[in-house]
Amino acid sequence: MAIITTTKRSERFRRTTPPTCKYWQAGRCNRNPCQFSHSLPTSPSNVYYNANSTYKHSKMASSSAKKAFKKPENCALRAVEYRPEAMSVEKPTKCEQKAVADVEDVATVAKCEQKVVLIEKTADVEDVTTVAKASVGKSRNICKDWMTDNCVHGDLCQNLHSWFYGDGFSTLAKLHEHNKAITGIALPAGSNKLISGSTDGTVRAWDCNTGRCVHMIHLNSQVTSLISEGPWIFAGVKNAVKAWNIQTGADVTLDGPKGQVLSLNVGNDILLAGAEDGVIYAWRCSFESPFKMVATLSGHSKPVVSLAIGCHKMLYSGSMDHTIKVWDLDTLQCTMTLNGHTDVVTSLICWDNFLLSASSDCTVNVWVCTEEGTLEVTYTHTHENAVLGLYGMTDAEAKPILFCSCKDNSVRMYELPT
Repeated sequence: MAIITTTKRSERFRRTTPPTCKYWQAGRCNRNPCQFSHSLPTSPSNVYYNANSTYKHSKMASSSAKKAFKKPENCALRAVEYRPEAMSVEKPTKCEQKAVADVEDVATVAKCEQKVVLIEKTADVEDVTTVAKASVGKSRNICKDWMTDNCVHGDLCQNLHSWFYGDGFSTLAKLHEHNKAITGIALPAGSNKLISGSTDGTVRAWDCNTGRCVHMIHLNSQVTSLISEGPWIFAGVKNAVKAWNIQTGADVTLDGPKGQVLSLNVGNDILLAGAEDGVIYAWRCSFESPFKMVATLSGHSKPVVSLAIGCHKMLYSGSMDHTIKVWDLDTLQCTMTLNGHTDVVTSLICWDNFLLSASSDCTVNVWVCTEEGTLEVTYTHTHENAVLGLYGMTDAEAKPILFCSCKDNSVRMYELPT
């Protein structure tokens, strides 16, 4: 039995306003001219329309007919799939089946649910969009189109439109003057300038209050490492280390290294530089008198890419030869070699009495000193991608946090056990 009573033919033409085109509402009408209206009624309509018919039906329908066209609860939510670009209609519940049971000429349940949505007012269509936004599952990958301001999906994009995933973080500024990889960042003591070095051959100074670049130095060579110690800034370039004193304005070039200087550190008043030739170069410095080379530490068979200073005046060096070497800073002699990685040892940090090492073999090893005085791996954490850098700090609650920079363009944070 039909749910809507059709009026007499003479009554059908009493109203001059045609029904709203259902294809136009769905954005698919291609008829010109179209016999139906391409606008929504300005006031609630007194007429119901059968979405499968070109005829208009009077309001004298039975109460069961009105009930049949009532929008089922959560209809829009069930009509939205996980992905916004592939919306589909799921199998209706018993409640929905009852609501459409008496509708004539329904080929599929999908058509029925589409009709129910289409005859709703504009506000309900906006509700569907809202539900769609809420139903989208965000991945943990940053949208590459958003990074270049070209994403057209807006809030419906499945990827992150943010530089971080998690709570408690916010972006302060985006410093984007470098046009190649940034290889070092330093914040000199007593300065409000952030210093950065890049393989584009420049060192830049940024105002920490405005986020603007206030000074730039062209070195005509790739900057592959950069650190600060007191008022001094050190930058590793090809066959040399460049040094600047931000208080006196002194500009010094330290020659000696062979190839690119890939890592820098300062310990026991000694400036240490790991070079491409597998040698660590050492300069004694008082940070007042000129630097004087005191030793070259040989032992690695490939470039030295990471240096860390530990307790008891120990130096740790990581290399492309997959090994970590331990050096005594008093004697500048190698005391042991650690073999715990199967690829480049990319980063080293010392945390209390532990040594943490990262590698391109996708692991982070935690080393502890044994009773015999040697170091052994007590824990290994495995990543999905190569680990490029490590950094440790304590948060606002004094909890130790480890930052891991990975090859998938992400920085992951881990709370370390106390």
